[in-house]
Amino acid sequence: MLKSLEGSWCVILGASSGIGRAVALGLAAEGVNVFGVHFDTASRRDEVEALVTEIAAQGVEVRFHNANAASRTARAELVTDLRELTADSGGVRILVHSLAFGTLVPFLPRAGWDKPISPRQLEMTLDVMAHSLVYWTQDLAAAGLLRTGSKVYAMTSAGTVQALPSYGAVSAAKVALEAHVRQLACELAPQGVAVNAIRAGVTVTPALERIPEHDVYVARAAQNNPHGRLTRPEDVADAVALLSRTESSWISGNTIGVDGAELHAAAGAWGSASLVRSES
Repeated sequence: MLKSLEGSWCVILGASSGIGRAVALGLAAEGVNVFGVHFDTASRRDEVEALVTEIAAQGVEVRFHNANAASRTARAELVTDLRELTADSGGVRILVHSLAFGTLVPFLPRAGWDKPISPRQLEMTLDVMAHSLVYWTQDLAAAGLLRTGSKVYAMTSAGTVQALPSYGAVSAAKVALEAHVRQLACELAPQGVAVNAIRAGVTVTPALERIPEHDVYVARAAQNNPHGRLTRPEDVADAVALLSRTESSWISGNTIGVDGAELHAAAGAWGSASLVRSES
């Protein structure tokens, strides 16, 4: 049975841009209070403040914290704040892990790159983009903030099965992230908490635009998608809201594609057919 999300709280890691931003706005429109964690320089202060104002205009409570979500100290302080903030509203209904801070460097020497990836860069990428999901979930569960009906979402990508010259560390992190989702889903099942990975189609976000080869990748995805367009952050926000409206934890441990059948079409002949039509 579907229920209203109004009055519940969500925690969004990576809330200030891209998919995290869209999810924050989408859930606020559903009446969900937003606890956002972001890590931005002073140059983006006005942009982030405008986002907070836009969220609050939906009539919900909003708390944004500029902090490193992968820091143990920052996480401990934020979970303490959350315990006090959500004490009267049933804890955290939705946790969204949308951290996109990683190293985009090839594994081996390559023309145009100063040096190959270092152990520190590889470990940092895995820690921020994958392992931090486990640490946040551990701490929220220990604080009693994940309860029956709570949902945990991690943002993955088709990069788990594709290769780009500079994407190796991020691809490894996404593979680890999906493995963490499956394990957490099993361990949280007795508590009635669902854990899933959301695999968005190619979506133009600040994180994507940092990938050196993104122009070619975006063009190929736009050609392949049967809908004739790329995935938008709002498509992902809609999926998160829809999946969160049920108390059931029976949809759990999955990687859920939100891509307009892009990945399936790319595996077949759709791309070449689209190209023929566009040239005629």
